[in-house]
Order: sequence, then C-alpha cells, then structure tokens
Amino acid sequence: MGSFKTLKDFFIKHKWYYIIGIVWLLIVDIVQLIVPQILKTVTDLLEQELLTTSELLKYAGYIILTGLVIGLGRYFWRIYIQGTSRKLEYYIRNKLFQHLQTLSTNYFNRHKTGDLMAHGTEDINRIRTALGPGIVMITDAIFMTVAVLFMMIKTTNFKLAILALIPLPFLAITVGKFGKIIFKRSKLVQESFSDLSDKVQENFSGIRVVKSFVQEKQEIEKFTESNQRNFSANMHLIKIHGLFDPMVNFISALSYLIVIWYGGTLVIRGTISLGDFVAFTSYLGLLVWPMMALGFVINILQRGAASMDRINTILGENPEIYDHENIIDKTNIQGEIEFNNVSFKYPSSNEYALKDVSFKIPKGSTLGIVGRTGSGKTTIVNLLLRLFEIDEGEILVDDIQSSKIPLKTLREHIGYVSQDNFLFSNSIKSNIAFAFETEVEDSRVHEAAKISEVYDNIMEFPEQFETELGERGVTLSGGQRQRTAMARAIIKNPNILILDDSLSAVDTQTEERILSNLKNVMEDRTNIIIAHRISTVKNSDEIIVLDEGKIIERGTHEELLKVNGLYRDIYEKQLLEEKLKNE
Repeated sequence: MGSFKTLKDFFIKHKWYYIIGIVWLLIVDIVQLIVPQILKTVTDLLEQELLTTSELLKYAGYIILTGLVIGLGRYFWRIYIQGTSRKLEYYIRNKLFQHLQTLSTNYFNRHKTGDLMAHGTEDINRIRTALGPGIVMITDAIFMTVAVLFMMIKTTNFKLAILALIPLPFLAITVGKFGKIIFKRSKLVQESFSDLSDKVQENFSGIRVVKSFVQEKQEIEKFTESNQRNFSANMHLIKIHGLFDPMVNFISALSYLIVIWYGGTLVIRGTISLGDFVAFTSYLGLLVWPMMALGFVINILQRGAASMDRINTILGENPEIYDHENIIDKTNIQGEIEFNNVSFKYPSSNEYALKDVSFKIPKGSTLGIVGRTGSGKTTIVNLLLRLFEIDEGEILVDDIQSSKIPLKTLREHIGYVSQDNFLFSNSIKSNIAFAFETEVEDSRVHEAAKISEVYDNIMEFPEQFETELGERGVTLSGGQRQRTAMARAIIKNPNILILDDSLSAVDTQTEERILSNLKNVMEDRTNIIIAHRISTVKNSDEIIVLDEGKIIERGTHEELLKVNGLYRDIYEKQLLEEKLKNE
C-alpha cells in the first residue's frame, strides 16, 4: 500500500467515512448470517409439524426485518465507501490537473497528450476501483469467509463443512487466474477503443484535407482496420467472459453436490436435522461471493497500486521553470529588454537554436525580427517568456535578470500572439477576454476586435461575440483566428507586445489596416514583431535578421536595403511575388 502514501491527507480527512462505511458493511454481513438460522428454525418446526400460522407470520416478519436492515445497510455502505471513492477520484483528478498546470512547456513536448489523458481517466478510475469496490471486496472476503466457516462448523457438522469447502479454494484460484486474463484483455479493449477514437478524432479534425486530396476511400479502409481491431479485442474479452461464468458455476455446483450427497446422507441417518441442512446450504451460498472476491481483489489492488505509481510519477515531476529563491519582489514591468550573448539549445537537440545573440529594445520602441524558417525567431520569444531557461548569457528586463522576476509578473505584462493561434471551444468573447478572471466590459472586447480588424467579421455571425467556436477555433478562417488571437493580446494592455508571425494569414490590405490601428496601441510600449513579410516589420525602430541562430544583419529598413544581404534578398523576392500577383 506504499503507492497510496500520496493520498495520506485525503485518508486522514475522510477516515470516518471509510470507518462508518465498513461498520455498515459488517452489519449487513452479520444480518445475512442470521437468515440461515431463521430458515433452519422454520424448517425444523415444519418437519416436526409444530409450525403454526402465528409462528409462520413471526418468522416471515423476521425475514422482512432482516431484508430491510440489509437494504438500509447496503445503501449506507455504498454512500460512505463508494461515495468516498468518488470523492477520491475528484480529489486525485483535481490534484493531477493542478500539478500539470505547474509543469513547464518542455514536459508536454516529451509526453503525448493521449498518455496524459489516459492517466487522468483510466488510471484514476482504477485507483477509485481499488479504494472503493476493492475495500468492499477485501472486507467481505475476510469477514464473511471467517464468519460463515465459523457458523458452518459451529451450528452444523464439521466433516460436512470440510468436504463442502474442498472445491472453494479452486474457485478463488480460478477467479484469480481468469481475473488476470480478463484485466489484460480489458486493457487491450481500452487501447483498441482509444486507437479507434483517435482515428475518428483525427479524421474529423482533418476532414478538409481528406476531401481536398480525395482520400475518403483510403480513410474508410483505415477506419475499418481500426474498427476490426476493436471488434477482435472485444470478441477475445467476450470469449473469456463466456468461459468464466460457467467455470465459476461449475465449481460452485461441486460444493452443492457434496452437500446434497453427504448432507442428505446425514439427514437420513438423523445426524443432522433438515433445518441444519437448509441452513448449511444457505451458508454455502453466502460463501461463494467472498471466495470470488478473494480472487478479484488481489488483481484490483495490484492494478490500483500500479496506476497510483504512474500518477505519483507525474506528481513527482518538478517544473523546470520556476521562481528562484533570490526572486525580486516586482509587480510591474516598464518594458526595456536586453539580450546579452544569449545561447540556447533545445533539450532534444545538440545544435544551438541561438548562438551569442545580443540586442537591446528600449522602452517604447519596436524591434522587427526576420529570417528563414528555423532561424531562431520564435526561440527568442520562448526565452523571453521563460518557457525555457537559457544555457549561456543573460536576459534583462528593466535591467533585472528575467530569472529574478516572478513568472506571474513577467508573463502578465507580456501580450503574446503566437504562431499557433490556439482558440478554445468557447464563445468568441470568452476567447478574447481569456486573460481576465472577472467579467470584462463588452466595450473593451469590441475595441480590441476593432483594432485587430476582426470586429466586422464577428458581427456577421448570427450570435456575434457569443458565437461558440468549434475545436481549436475551427469555426473561423485562418486569418480570423489570427486576428482573434491578436485581440486577446491587445485587450491585456500589456507593456510588452509580441506578434509572432501573426499576420501571415491575412492579405496585405488587411495587414496595413491592422498595423495602422496598432500604431496607437504600440506607443509607449515595447514591441517585438516577428514576420516573414518585410512589409510587416519595415517601420520598426530596429530590425535584426537571424540565420541559423545568429544575428547576421541589423539596422533600420533603409539601412538593411543598402546592404547586399539576406534582408534585401527577401525583400526583392517579395516585391517580385507581389508584382506577379498583381499582373
């Protein structure tokens, strides 16, 4: 049970729920032991022709009373044990999600989303099963086995009890063996269903690509293969289930066969009464479930412990990016930025993404960054946001090392429009006001949308700003997603604004209008504009050109055009492309 030490606080807080639940479970088990004795008494009275109507009604009342107590007890132990296990599921899932939110970006680069989802669903469900139904099973398996054996031997016949019990250990062994196979095949069913779900989700998400490349037939064939694997996995599970129930019934029947043969002989001889025989068969029926539970509970607890170990592994992960001990109590940022000989390698690479990069952006000025794909443009932003730690050099914000500024302060004062343009499956208004914990006035949302030139598009929707977006914002076009993401950054009114290739999906006319709108927004704040199009950065106070992680050119637009370098080469190619497009 060492795997469950992580849940110590939960167990301490909810110990009385488990204790009360187990008490009610034991009450139910004890009352169940009374029922065979009532049947024994009635049978003996009937055999001796002493059973009167009033006696019959009295014992019938006892049976009804025990039924009520058992029903009430089962309700309470389910509420206290199963209900608490549901609280545990809620507790672990919250704890896991909260911890994942603290982990650094690189953790999610190294772990698949599907695997993390499985931890948050399947593993937590197994833990709940172990600490809910598992506790019920282990309590029943221990208490009922001991109690029923005691009642069998004490109230009936020792030899009959021993003979009747011979097949039951084989029942526990069979259940244990079958349980392992069932759990293993159940896992294959879950995995095959997960693959099937992934296939469907991926196909629906990429339906436009599928149709544009006329790949419907091929995708149907791939789905059929995945569906066939899911079907085969389910059939394998059904086959073992189909064999399991008859085996359990057969082994149980052997015990009943021994009881009928030998117990019947004892009744005929007068060694035991007919009432003893009836009570004994009732006890035997009560013993079958604990024997089955004994076989199941070991597998359930083992699987629960294994799942808890996997959850503990995640909970044991420490964020790579965190506030250091020598942090400065700073709640505001003016916006001056300086990179001094910054070098950086991504954790999965041996090559430098940035090498000896140095530049300074005074407060209120704009830096443009251009370069080929993979030259390190976005890496500069990642390091400024402290999504990764630098390997060499230093990054200063307001003349303070960025690592000494609280992460919350640093990121709250930066408005970032990423290349990804991820939007949530929520209303457009909620997406734009994402950075705020409280309700934002509609006027602020509308103003941000107007600046990013997406307001008119939104107003054309029937629900306007209350329009619910599809997955990852699929309801909107690429350009609309970019502009909505830009509005999300603008509404923060940040002291540092970063636009990372955020105008690539809009036409040049819309780009000009957005840049014109941004002039007032960009005044008195520090701006970083990353772009492939020269037209986006040409009005920047300074432009740096990156190639293979190094700054190879720097200056204003006019200064860089005078240099026969990469910047001028890119500019001339884009002019030619624009000219050909307009012809």
